[in-house]
Amino acid sequence: WAKGSSITLNKWADYRNASAIKLSKVTIRFISDPAAQAAALLSGDVDAFPRIATRVVAQFKADPRFTVLIGGSKAKTILAINEKKKPLDDVRVRRAILAAIDRKALIDGSVEGFGTPIGSFYTPGSLGYVDTTAINPYDPEKAKKLLTEAGVTTPLELSLKLPPPPYARQGGEIVAAQLAKVGITAKIENVEWAQWLSQAFAPNGPHNYDLTIVSHVEPFDLVKLTEPDFYLGYNSEAFNALYKQIVSTPDEAGRAKLLGDAQKMLATDAVAGFLFQPQWPTVVSKKLKGVWKEVPQFENDLSAWSWE
Repeated sequence: WAKGSSITLNKWADYRNASAIKLSKVTIRFISDPAAQAAALLSGDVDAFPRIATRVVAQFKADPRFTVLIGGSKAKTILAINEKKKPLDDVRVRRAILAAIDRKALIDGSVEGFGTPIGSFYTPGSLGYVDTTAINPYDPEKAKKLLTEAGVTTPLELSLKLPPPPYARQGGEIVAAQLAKVGITAKIENVEWAQWLSQAFAPNGPHNYDLTIVSHVEPFDLVKLTEPDFYLGYNSEAFNALYKQIVSTPDEAGRAKLLGDAQKMLATDAVAGFLFQPQWPTVVSKKLKGVWKEVPQFENDLSAWSWE
């Protein structure tokens, strides 16, 4: 392990199935800068880059030396809304925030189009998925009416805390501009991860935020919405009862239907600004085989990789 630079793994002769492992050594390099990621691939220093920065993908699509894999994820990028703060405890205000957001423009501007719109805390391809994006569609005029119905005097000033990833920082600028068109002034505050975790997210923490953008990457985490101190502040007896039904239903078809009901409830309650499911691109040398396209978690099975 070269701290901050790389880690090298060597094939182990006593592995239970050593004869099936084709690579004798793998070096994993840590490269955070998008331009450096692209340069490492183009120079041949790196042969595969799972979850490469979306902004550099286009240049590899027409290059015959590489294959570009676009896989779905179980991640859910959301505009979190702190429901313990007024007037965000009013569902009409939360629905107004959602109606102000153009998901397609956000996806194009923050992740170069590598995302699928979602309307709930659930992703396409998961058991019982239903498309709930139509429950809170983009409709700025409706957003203004909802704020009036809720008795909100505009401009409504809210804080928007943004952690470091580009989807949050770039996406936050777009969200702030969209909210401004309906009378909501989102004051951006860029924070590092440690600050974000302690101030906004931490259980039993101060939850000191109005709005924030983050991607939840756990494959199945509806349970978080039943926790009374989860940072969104959503406490619904109806949802909690429904979740208990889901986890106690033994047959898959029954669970799938209940999961659909849960997604519709979360969308109707406007629990958060559900934005998009990230699509994770991987750029890989044409000669390297076995690299995963679908990456449900941040993993790859190196034992399956081989040179053609």
